[in-house]
Amino acid sequence: MKHLIQQYQKELYNFMNKLGKPISQRQLRVGEMIKQALGMIFLRDEAKLPNLETREITVTEVRMSQDLKLAKAFVLPLGGKNANEIIEKLKEFSYVIRKVLSKKITMKYLPKLLFVKDESFDYAEKIENLIKQTNK
Repeated sequence: MKHLIQQYQKELYNFMNKLGKPISQRQLRVGEMIKQALGMIFLRDEAKLPNLETREITVTEVRMSQDLKLAKAFVLPLGGKNANEIIEKLKEFSYVIRKVLSKKITMKYLPKLLFVKDESFDYAEKIENLIKQTNK
């Protein structure tokens, strides 16, 4: 499992954007900063979203666009329950989350937030099951 995580991190680092350029250190640094800020916002329930308990949401990764004006946040609710409904709520109220985020971090341009369900854990579990089947 650890090997799969290391391979995933290596693939992420070598991830190429649409222009064919590798992800820069600045993109990684800003993405990590936004990930931590979003995690704290959700943990402290600072973004008051109707009918949504944000304490149960985990931000697993944030990928930044080349110009740092777009942030794709990969999120997963605790236990993976009602994931699609929660993602839709986050998309609907992303302007509220962005407003709270603007008070947490200082950037020239605050990126637009896109929320996506994180499928990496399901993928890792699938690969692990395949490996177990081949070892039998």
